[in-house]
Amino acid sequence: MTRSEDLRFRAGDVSLAGTLTAPEAGDGRLPWVLLVGSWLPRDRDGDWDRRRHRAWFAPAPATARPGLLARLADALAERGVASLRYDPRGCGESDGEWAETDLFTRIDDARDAVGAMRSRRELDLRRTAIVGHGEGAAVALSVAIGDPAIGAVGLVGAGARSWRELLRRGAAERERSGHDREHPIVAALDRASEELLERAARGEAVARLRVGVEPLDLRLAGWEQAIHTPALSLATMLHRSVVLAHARDDAWADADESRLLADVLREAGNDPVLRLLDAGGHDLAGADDAVIGDIADALVARMTVRELPPVLVAIEEMGSTSD
Repeated sequence: MTRSEDLRFRAGDVSLAGTLTAPEAGDGRLPWVLLVGSWLPRDRDGDWDRRRHRAWFAPAPATARPGLLARLADALAERGVASLRYDPRGCGESDGEWAETDLFTRIDDARDAVGAMRSRRELDLRRTAIVGHGEGAAVALSVAIGDPAIGAVGLVGAGARSWRELLRRGAAERERSGHDREHPIVAALDRASEELLERAARGEAVARLRVGVEPLDLRLAGWEQAIHTPALSLATMLHRSVVLAHARDDAWADADESRLLADVLREAGNDPVLRLLDAGGHDLAGADDAVIGDIADALVARMTVRELPPVLVAIEEMGSTSD
């Protein structure tokens, strides 16, 4: 049995909404995982954000599974691990605007999410992990590099190389396969990808994009940041346990991206686990519950106890004395 609590936390100048999912009962403090979604407008479950951006996405199929992050949260709870997932800025119930949020702000928001959970007395600060889906991989890697208390990292459908190359290859694959092109936002971005990349490289601040009949002013700072902050470079600075999972039919990042990340992580002294899946797509929507459970198992097995810096020891002790 699992329990869920909807909550809000402060992230810079906005308030973000999320869900803490945990086992119904447990002995002592629970290990926990922060779940970070992919780049396009998504809700906390990892599904397309049809609430705030209804016109940008085709209706969900009647047979659609819950979003990837919701499925991972349930699988982790079944294994005695809590998790937090949240609506990014401008999505779901969170404040802000998606089109104005750059990569570095998303990284700061994830750091604030970790900080907010460290006041929760039921969570074990010494057993913490972070999972990044798609472009969320760069967020997860950035947070883990700077936080010694995070002991394990999960990367699902991650890209390794520059955003410039990933978007070009992904747009070509989606044009060939038609995958996700039913969504107006995906079709619009793919059509304008070369122009947007060139304008971002020139340092332009904003580009106007037409999504269906709607004009969208897209800030390009995040594009420039993503071009110059590939996950491949971040992986060279990481020294943690890492689990990678990638569907071979991913239309956003080829499975070779995770192979490359795994190679770089090994060269940096890590021992990554790589799961290549025969099907599932970028969101692993076609993967059954056993596959999601296998990813959760691999991550949980690597959530070893970490030594905390003095400030977190003090926070932990304060929580213990107030029990």
